[in-house]
Amino acid sequence: MGARLAGEPGIDRDEFDRWCEHLVVRDGGEVIGTYRLLSPQGARRAGRYYSEGEFDLGRLEALRGAMVEVGRSCIDERYRTGAVIALLWAGLARYMLAGRFEYLVGCASMSVADGGRGAAAAYREISATHLAPSEYRVFPLSALSLEGSFSGEKPELPPLLKGYLRLGAYVAGEPAWDPDFNTADFFILLPLSRMERRYARHFLGASD
Repeated sequence: MGARLAGEPGIDRDEFDRWCEHLVVRDGGEVIGTYRLLSPQGARRAGRYYSEGEFDLGRLEALRGAMVEVGRSCIDERYRTGAVIALLWAGLARYMLAGRFEYLVGCASMSVADGGRGAAAAYREISATHLAPSEYRVFPLSALSLEGSFSGEKPELPPLLKGYLRLGAYVAGEPAWDPDFNTADFFILLPLSRMERRYARHFLGASD
């Protein structure tokens, strides 16, 4: 998708990987899905969360001890039917419960190849129903312009972003522009206590 990455061609690796745990789904011996998890302990060792390179997380300071950051979600295009992401989310739920973590955060990306108009329209729509309370707001360090032309058409949200919103996640503020990947990044905050009931039953074993 035109990303400009330092290091070995074809390898997406950065300084956070050594401090992360990596959730993997396999079909036989073949890796078909991945998630990268940065725990509070890992973030302390790394010096920060990955998303702090894009957002000011000052208002989330009190949550840090219970906050896991997810990223680098990737599913083999042959397996993008929903089953693999469900397996990843199930593994993630077990991880959260085992560590007694309460908040899931991360960046969900959307292409800005159209000049950012789609991302701006998406934020307008999402913020009407899923914007985090003011005490949980984050602020982009490099803000995406939201002044682009707006056709009035319903924006097509990326599948991962739609999935987070279905789970009950907040979007915690305006999107940031990631110049390396040329994307708009939406900061997602999911308190497990807010997870939509049917997903909580399925992934967390929660009762009514």
